[in-house]
Amino acid sequence: MKIWEKGIPTDQKIEAFTVGNDREIDGHIAKYDLLASKAHAQMLAKVGLLTNEESSLLCSELDKMLSLEAKGEFVIEPQFEDVHSKIEHDLVLALGDTGKKIHTARSRNDQVLVALNLYFKAELSEIKSGIEKLFKTLIDLAETHKNQLIPGYTHLQVAMPSSFGLWFSAYAELLIDDLYLLNAAQQVVDQNPLGSAAGYGSSFPIDREMTTEALGFTDLKYNVIAAQLSRGKSERTVTQAVANVANTLSRFAMDVCLYCSQNFSFIKFPDELTTGSSIMPHKKNPDVFELLRGKCNQLQAIPQEMIMITNNLPSGYHRDFQLLKENAIKSVEDLKVVLDIFEFAIAQVKVQKVDLAEEKYQHLFTVDAINDLVAARVPFRDAYRQIGEQVVNGTFEAGNTREHSHVGSIHNLGLDKIMEKFERAFQG
Repeated sequence: MKIWEKGIPTDQKIEAFTVGNDREIDGHIAKYDLLASKAHAQMLAKVGLLTNEESSLLCSELDKMLSLEAKGEFVIEPQFEDVHSKIEHDLVLALGDTGKKIHTARSRNDQVLVALNLYFKAELSEIKSGIEKLFKTLIDLAETHKNQLIPGYTHLQVAMPSSFGLWFSAYAELLIDDLYLLNAAQQVVDQNPLGSAAGYGSSFPIDREMTTEALGFTDLKYNVIAAQLSRGKSERTVTQAVANVANTLSRFAMDVCLYCSQNFSFIKFPDELTTGSSIMPHKKNPDVFELLRGKCNQLQAIPQEMIMITNNLPSGYHRDFQLLKENAIKSVEDLKVVLDIFEFAIAQVKVQKVDLAEEKYQHLFTVDAINDLVAARVPFRDAYRQIGEQVVNGTFEAGNTREHSHVGSIHNLGLDKIMEKFERAFQG
């Protein structure tokens, strides 16, 4: 069934191409299309376009479908091109002419928009919850291992002393920046486009404020053309916020892969979290983190795809928008899985004792040595040259590690401040 059919059959080859795999993708937004249809039916009764009885009958049938959806039993059969066709067909099947009235004063355009906005709004909250869980795990790891020093690197060369506490809490705090962007994306989609119809509104006296309140939107997308123009913009905003989280996790995963290699040996994981080789019996590969890195890099490519599809489209609806739905939803669903697996794996990390007396770390404390001289009133540039000459001559010997007292350094991580900042960001 196609809700736009006018009795002229579409060529089967063209139909297969234009429908694509909307039917499979729409399973993710079925709940939200049903909720929006229910709010729409209630609004139509309020403004007199449906009787109270008709609205009640429609809502009852929609509630039955919502119950099926909650149990995973709502099926979009192959004869339907999308969830919208499925819902309207079932309403007509159950209620006859009353079912045919559900599409009054709306278009499939605003129907898709409102379902996607509701989906994004809800799923971004799920992503934030996943970030919260990972954040707390990282803060716990930072507190547990705050006194265990490791070398820090610049240009992948031994640079200055760091610590496991500093490393874990660094990525925890980066997640706060990602929350800021997720909050912004959530605000963008927290606007009701329902009632904009095909992008030019309706001559019916509909009550858009009512559906805004009924669906739990914070605001209304007032201008009907602006509502239609948000198609593509919303997907770009959401996928960019997802990509920022993915960027943080991709870099973290790369660190993990480096640090558990034999050349570093800073961390290990239980054998059941690693994989082996078909010919090398000694291998314990960090495949999970390599795949996390790869998946996160895939997620970072999606916003660019959104830009390329929509960048030069004029106002009004275009079928190009259909191509946005699949990867926009995929980005959200994939990130939820990535966050869950990342937290599950990193929580089982086994931090190793790192011997900073090894020869390869002999210059790790040169900056501390310079600072010792500066504290003894030697001008910094003279102190730098003095320690530099010792390095060149092979006479440098590291003394005791200086206390790094400022907030955010190895001996003063500021975890309480980071947690406070996270709470503010999480609440938006």
